[in-house]
Amino acid sequence: MAFLLRVELPDVPGSLGALATALGGAGADIEAIEIVERQSSGRVVDDVLLELPPRLMPDALITACHKLDGVRVHWISRYNAGANLSMDLEAVERFTADPENAIAELVNVIPATFRTDWAMALHKVDGKVAVMSKSSTAPKLVPEAESWLSIRSAKILPEITAWDSTVLAASPAKDRKGQRFVLVVGRHGGPEFLASEVARLGHMVSLAASVQTV
Repeated sequence: MAFLLRVELPDVPGSLGALATALGGAGADIEAIEIVERQSSGRVVDDVLLELPPRLMPDALITACHKLDGVRVHWISRYNAGANLSMDLEAVERFTADPENAIAELVNVIPATFRTDWAMALHKVDGKVAVMSKSSTAPKLVPEAESWLSIRSAKILPEITAWDSTVLAASPAKDRKGQRFVLVVGRHGGPEFLASEVARLGHMVSLAASVQTV
């Protein structure tokens, strides 16, 4: 079974190797590691994609991590079978390859790139909020969506009661025709969005908006 582990550790030589050794010793097979955020405090947050045998519980990985000095687990959860950590460059290649549908392509690649459960792009039609594009697992619109169209920069959004335990982030942009839209992403149950992820999201949305041709 595939799991995604988000872990914080000292950004010093040997820390990542010690983490990999601990996870391997606990029975995990590491498929990929991606740096999510480097902090000014001298720490780093990594996402680790793991394969676990059926007999191994994810709690064993948390225990293994916490035996290491300065290591803290943010979150661990099941991950889609066969999934890979998708780098930003791969996402950019997807939506730049199809300029007519750049925003829709961005919506398609966001969940894998940012490890979210869903993504949706919203705009106004006849004065009302409407969906431009959304991933298949995106929830139905809620009244709060109206206010999201007025945000001016990428940010973390307040949680919505109707979307229980879903953490949200969003980024606004204008397409080449000057039409405003906002891309909203959600993770059910966490982890919380990091400042670096929100900044990356804003950059990605701006790129897609500049590429979109129709």
